[in-house]
Amino acid sequence: MSPSRHDAASATPALDLRTVSEAEFGDWLKAVSTGFLRPPVVGENDLVNRLANSDLARTQGVFDNGRCVATFRSFAQELTVVGGAAVPTSAVTNVTVSPTHRRRGLLSKMMANDLAAAKKRGEVAATLIAAEYPIYGRYGFGPATWTAEWEVDTGRSGLDPRWSGPQDGARIELADSEDVRKLGPDLFERFRAGQPGAVSRNARWWDLNTGAVRRDDQPWTEPFWAVYRSAAGEVEGLAAYHADETWTDAKQPLNTATVRGLLGLTPAAERALWHFICSVDWITKVRTGYRAPDDLLPLLLPDPRAARMVTHADFLWLRVLDVVRALEARTYASSGTLVLEVTDASGLASGRYRLDADASGAVCAPTAERADLALDVRELGTLYLGDESAVRLAALGLAAEETAGAAARADALLRTSRRAWCPDMF
Repeated sequence: MSPSRHDAASATPALDLRTVSEAEFGDWLKAVSTGFLRPPVVGENDLVNRLANSDLARTQGVFDNGRCVATFRSFAQELTVVGGAAVPTSAVTNVTVSPTHRRRGLLSKMMANDLAAAKKRGEVAATLIAAEYPIYGRYGFGPATWTAEWEVDTGRSGLDPRWSGPQDGARIELADSEDVRKLGPDLFERFRAGQPGAVSRNARWWDLNTGAVRRDDQPWTEPFWAVYRSAAGEVEGLAAYHADETWTDAKQPLNTATVRGLLGLTPAAERALWHFICSVDWITKVRTGYRAPDDLLPLLLPDPRAARMVTHADFLWLRVLDVVRALEARTYASSGTLVLEVTDASGLASGRYRLDADASGAVCAPTAERADLALDVRELGTLYLGDESAVRLAALGLAAEETAGAAARADALLRTSRRAWCPDMF
């Protein structure tokens, strides 16, 4: 007698969501590659290096009959908030669901597990870089920083192509990767202390980005490194760039420099490094890489039209887990009181909170007072680093004024004079 439909269905193995063991990590990495449309193979070098730098207790997988079909990982991170404080966050990465297993709630289950664990650990927020815009709002994430990229026509820029360096006693030096591994971490720590939206870099970041550790799927090409030293000899800027080799049939150079990263602790350092790259012989175009949307670059050119914006998009997404600690960690542009009604479908951050802020700091606490501004936790994440306007969110129906003028008062408190920026993918 043939089995009934009910018997056949009950014999189908259930999907198994669990943390990944060391023995399963290679299959998990193959599933990550599958999700990101990369060849589903893992070299031994990558397996060893990535296993050594992954916390398996924070690495989830979904298995179907022994095959990994969904992946999720998080790791400890620090996020610089307005005013320079660094708050502990959970950085979410390697999120995939194989095309055979979509629309089954697998991401929702993994996300719920990870956010609950992050809240229990005492992390103030979760962060991620969204591959697709529509996915993460339903989990309480909002876009907190944006990014832009320009292409500069150096011949039209108006910069002096014969420029040979700063005239104030500062200087620019070429360096190699070994030098950068020594001086880069300290420079970046000083930089991120003043850049809302910046996230911490661990030792592995520096190893990967200076070629000390190589990934099988990302062949290493040594960049040119340029270091800016102040007149006092202090390292205050660093840039990395590649250049192609493109020449016309008439033997005229048409080379493009692509910037992999550029950090300046001062406007002088930033300006000097851009001028240096734009004046390198044979370079006719400069691709800036991802920059803050209000980067100095276009306006430091005598002809800003020489910088054509080629990318403008959301970048770092933020999900607040602890409203009180998040709002008390940052500083504020003015003095005032604001009562926020925060809706969070997961219950992790929902509630009504009174914020009292002034130049010396802020106090935030749950309250039963009438709310001034009502919003979802995802919109709180969007406003948190000062890059978005509560007035604009209210106009879009994404925040509701419960008292007249509340959105404008929120902007007076929360918004910043320069935009938040995250320089790093993760």
